[in-house]
Amino acid sequence: MWLSQALLLLILAGYSIATEITGPTTVNGSEWGSLTVQCAYGSGWETYLKWWCRGADWNGCNILVRTNGSEQEVKKNRVSIRDNQKNRIFTVTMENLKRDDADSYWCGIEKTGIDLGVKVQVTIKPDTKTPVLEWTTATASLAFTPAATQTSSPLTRSLLSSTHFLFLLFLELPLLLGMLGAVLWVNRPQRRS
Repeated sequence: MWLSQALLLLILAGYSIATEITGPTTVNGSEWGSLTVQCAYGSGWETYLKWWCRGADWNGCNILVRTNGSEQEVKKNRVSIRDNQKNRIFTVTMENLKRDDADSYWCGIEKTGIDLGVKVQVTIKPDTKTPVLEWTTATASLAFTPAATQTSSPLTRSLLSSTHFLFLLFLELPLLLGMLGAVLWVNRPQRRS
C-alpha cells in the first residue's frame, strides 16, 4: 500500500515539475537556415538561469548556452538565448543549421537540486538547392536548380565550392578537350607526296 502511495506522490511531483516549463515537442529547420524555440515557464522562475542543451539523455546532455539571470541575450557559437522575464518566455535561436544539428535538445531552468527541463526534438531538412548537370553535343554546363522554394537561407553556396563543378573542371573538361584534340588530329587533312 505504501509503495503505491509513494509512486503516486512521485508521479504528481513529476507532473508539477513538468508543468513549470513548457516548450514545443518538435521544431523543424532547413539546412543553412535558422530556427527559433520558445519555452515558457511559471511564475517565480524569472531570475533563475535558463539553458539550452543537446543530447537525448537528460543527465548527459551538453549545455550549449545559458542566460546570466537577466534579459540580456547571450550568444555562444551559432546558438543564442534571451529571457523575457515579463512574459516568462525564453527564446533560443540556432543559426547556420547543419544536417548534424538534428538531435534531441532540452529547454531548462537551473535550480538547486534537479533542474527543470522539457525535451525538444530538432529536425533539419536538407538544403533545397541541388546541382544539375546539363550536357549538349560539345559543351557542358552546370546550373543550380532549386528543388523547392527556400525562405530562410542566409548562407549561399559559391559555384567553386561545388564538388560537381570541381569534378567537371579538373577531370571531365580536360578529358573532353583531349578527346576533341584526338578527333581533330586523326581527321586532319593529309598531305600527299
